[in-house]
Amino acid sequence: MSDTTLKAFRATLVDFNDLAHSSEQIAEQFRYIADGLLVVEDGKIRDLLPWTLEAEQQLACEVMDLRGKIIMPGMIDTHIHYPQTEMIAAFGEQLLEWLEQYTFPTESKYGDEAYARQMATFFIRQLFSHGTTTALVFGSVHPESVEALFGEAEKYAMRLIAGKVMMDRNVPTGLEETVQQSVQQTEALIERWHGKGRLGYAITPRFVPTSSPQLLEKAGELRQRYPDVWMQTHLSENQKEIAWVKQLYPQQESYLAVYDHYRLTGKRSVFAHCIHLEDQEWQCLHNTGSSVSFCPSSNLFLGSGLFNLSAAKAHHIPVGIGTDVGAGTSFSLLRTLGDGYKVQQLQNYKLNACEAFYHATLGGAHALDLHSVIGNLSPGKEADFIVIDPAVTPLQALRHHNSKDIFGQLFVLMTLGDERNIAQTWVNGECVWQQGITEESHHAVFA
Repeated sequence: MSDTTLKAFRATLVDFNDLAHSSEQIAEQFRYIADGLLVVEDGKIRDLLPWTLEAEQQLACEVMDLRGKIIMPGMIDTHIHYPQTEMIAAFGEQLLEWLEQYTFPTESKYGDEAYARQMATFFIRQLFSHGTTTALVFGSVHPESVEALFGEAEKYAMRLIAGKVMMDRNVPTGLEETVQQSVQQTEALIERWHGKGRLGYAITPRFVPTSSPQLLEKAGELRQRYPDVWMQTHLSENQKEIAWVKQLYPQQESYLAVYDHYRLTGKRSVFAHCIHLEDQEWQCLHNTGSSVSFCPSSNLFLGSGLFNLSAAKAHHIPVGIGTDVGAGTSFSLLRTLGDGYKVQQLQNYKLNACEAFYHATLGGAHALDLHSVIGNLSPGKEADFIVIDPAVTPLQALRHHNSKDIFGQLFVLMTLGDERNIAQTWVNGECVWQQGITEESHHAVFA
């Protein structure tokens, strides 16, 4: 790496200037500079502006010429399970059976600290190689899993949020914890990692069926004690799951009402899936300022259902995109956006590229309450961005060049694109991934 802290890039620049709710507002906030100059200093974005020879000559550094490529903010994955990386693409089951047959046995390995470190390293490299610079991540029930993940993310000054799963019933022997153990381990992790560098902690009750009332009560108390941490969980993913919740908590009027009763809704609370919500649940999400993670790939893979993006927008609920690995079948948010388009088509909603990329960048940052520091290329923001080659295959090149405008090019990217399109990934102003550089040489080049 160069000794200078000043870096500059010439490329097409794409992002969103400010937050928005409706499709029309999102389009108004879209920012496109066909031939732009991005300037980064000390891990922050200093300038973005149209390229001119004069502007380039005024810089006290060499400009990296990336013409033909697109620079956009790093993508934000708002729901993903790192222990499930190794069981991605597991055949044949829907949610509850899938958990029993595949997830729980796999997650049982993560009490082994050395194994957790090995998989955390693999997981972070997968994020970078797929263009993801921030993620909200589930660990396993073991604190070792989160220690390993935070330790790996810290090496890159990555902005990452994670938490150990809390669950004290309806799980296999060996994964069940006591309420006291769960709370003590969670609090110790918060004290050790939350706010350390660019890391954040998320209180993580897996979902209501594996949570006793006592555990949810204590999780809510932790949330009150540490008001700036996050909370992540699952909500209304599967019809059998919802029926089970009603059996376990008959005194509550809905699935979301259970979380709300235990003070687990609110800003920095992110609920994954939200497929089968009742009207009062949408309203509760809005009233409490809670966020949603739309996980189209996993919803299709597990046969869970179709997320109602129109309802979320109508209630002004922040929506991010989640790959939900390992029920989701790719780390690529480009592929996930393509599935999102198909899910919305089945509901007669046309998810255009402008709106899709908003939810994967600034919208995802808003869902995580991080839009003041990441999510676009505005001066002062943290320099997390990706360089995209929009035409890495003959078919992509054909469609890219016959697209009428940038919106057409971005739509081709989200429907035909994948990790091959990620030319470079930059985190905190440093390149952490470059296409064509092997894993063995990557550390030597960029560390």
